[in-house]
Amino acid sequence: KDTRLQDYWEARWFLSTIHEEFRGGKINIQQTQRLLEKLNIRCHYAHVKHVFKDTDRQRTGRITIEEFRSVYRVIAHREEIVEIFNTYSENRKFLSENNLVKFLTQEQFAVEINLSNTSEIIEKYEPIDEIKNEHQMSLEGFTRYMCSPECLLFKQECKEVYQDMTQPLSDYFISSSHNTYLISDQLVGPSDLWGYVSALVKGCRCLEIDCWDGSQNEPIVYHGYTLTSKLLFKTVIQAIHKYAFMTSEYPVVLSLENHCSPSQQEVMADILHTTFGESLLSDVLDDFQDRLPSPETRKLKIAMALSDLVIYTKAEKFRNFQHSRLYQQFNENNSIGESQARKLSKMRVHEFLFHTKKFITRVYPKMTRADSSNFNPQEFWNLGCQMVALNFQTPGLPMDLQNGKFLDNGGAGYILKPYFLRDMASNYNPSETSADSLPVTLSIRLISGIQLPVNTSPSRADTLVIIEVYGVPNDHTKQQTRVIKRNAFSPKWNETFTFIIQVPELALIRFVVENQGLIAGNEFLGQYTLPVLCMNKGYRRVPLLSKTGESLEPSSLFIYVWYIRE
Repeated sequence: KDTRLQDYWEARWFLSTIHEEFRGGKINIQQTQRLLEKLNIRCHYAHVKHVFKDTDRQRTGRITIEEFRSVYRVIAHREEIVEIFNTYSENRKFLSENNLVKFLTQEQFAVEINLSNTSEIIEKYEPIDEIKNEHQMSLEGFTRYMCSPECLLFKQECKEVYQDMTQPLSDYFISSSHNTYLISDQLVGPSDLWGYVSALVKGCRCLEIDCWDGSQNEPIVYHGYTLTSKLLFKTVIQAIHKYAFMTSEYPVVLSLENHCSPSQQEVMADILHTTFGESLLSDVLDDFQDRLPSPETRKLKIAMALSDLVIYTKAEKFRNFQHSRLYQQFNENNSIGESQARKLSKMRVHEFLFHTKKFITRVYPKMTRADSSNFNPQEFWNLGCQMVALNFQTPGLPMDLQNGKFLDNGGAGYILKPYFLRDMASNYNPSETSADSLPVTLSIRLISGIQLPVNTSPSRADTLVIIEVYGVPNDHTKQQTRVIKRNAFSPKWNETFTFIIQVPELALIRFVVENQGLIAGNEFLGQYTLPVLCMNKGYRRVPLLSKTGESLEPSSLFIYVWYIRE
């Protein structure tokens, strides 16, 4: 194949795409960004501005078509992707379908890949018709593919509900929130319906409602004996009804802390019946007279904790493990404060593990967390606690772990616990190396960063990445890259980190990007957290999220992942 013809095709495609924009001669920075997006190049304005300024040598605020080509090359050109492309390209100009099959099988660990699959990839990502018609892929097309959702770190199969959803409710980790109505602190902050809406949108399946007597026989929701504002119970239930199943179709458990008088309890029951109708569980299910139902019994939609409506999640005051073992019923669950739960995890770990295999156990933040801060939920997931309730309104490490863990299983809010947290015969202990799990040796080559988020000029940021593992105590570790000075646009690390993870079923991995600060400490730029066993192998892109969990696309990390189960 004449490679000069390939060059011609690429130049013609590029010019035909951008020619219309330059009828006036030059374009400004806003037009430049729009044109880059037209060429399928997503970019932050700060990075476009930085590159545009370097290219606009005459400082006119407008650039020519040739100068735009220079901007395009700087932003679109990824040296690390060019190297991969050249490794599998026979002439460094294009990939044949066979070359693409080799790349996908050898580097991306794809199985059952054939020419039909590669043909679909070429059809979807190759922008140059002449090359596409030859069943080939140019560097432009290959780059688009590597930057696509198909090459993200998170496994596609984990984006769907794939776990067994027919086990008893006690066999699942359940996404749970604490004082869901609060959107600030615990003492004087506002109560807001947005607390419930945002939690449900995030897949939360256990909401907390503190109910008190209100005026005119209208129950209210607020944090009792504080200065937090008040909500009508009726409007809270209506908001929950509207958003309950937008993200997940699986049961929502309402944890009602009931302080109401009998007359207002009757009002509450009427509101629940009227609002939820047939979706409200109001009687024992025929097949579950003496055991907990699974997330799949299709009539089960909402489980309420109020008088006769309490069916499978009856609140029972926790006394001690021996009392629970002798007297607690299958449908009774306990709420334990974090301090007591932490103490029990050290003094009575085997009894704690036995308890969570039988009974739904909820752990909530201690009362002294008036600022709505959170504890690390991992320590209680390690013990099999089903409902580890966090203050969803407070960003930070605990909520990063919460959001990362419940990405799994299609974001349904229910994750089947590992078998060793369900099997009564298991000898698992989170503080010891467990024979019940096969370790994973994980290697991550952190190659580069892509348009990292910055609050200053990209050329002033000194960027670094920390890779953290959270799991059982022996697996908790972190490693850090060197600092790349004055580059947040395209920092290159090419550093490899190896982790031996003893209990991968419980482990989460967190990527944190920071801007090194010498006086005030490092500045958080972005993070991404996911379960270790939900990672794809091969060359992968790690999308970055803000402190509040919002997407920072196209900011990302480019890595190579390899792991083996021993």
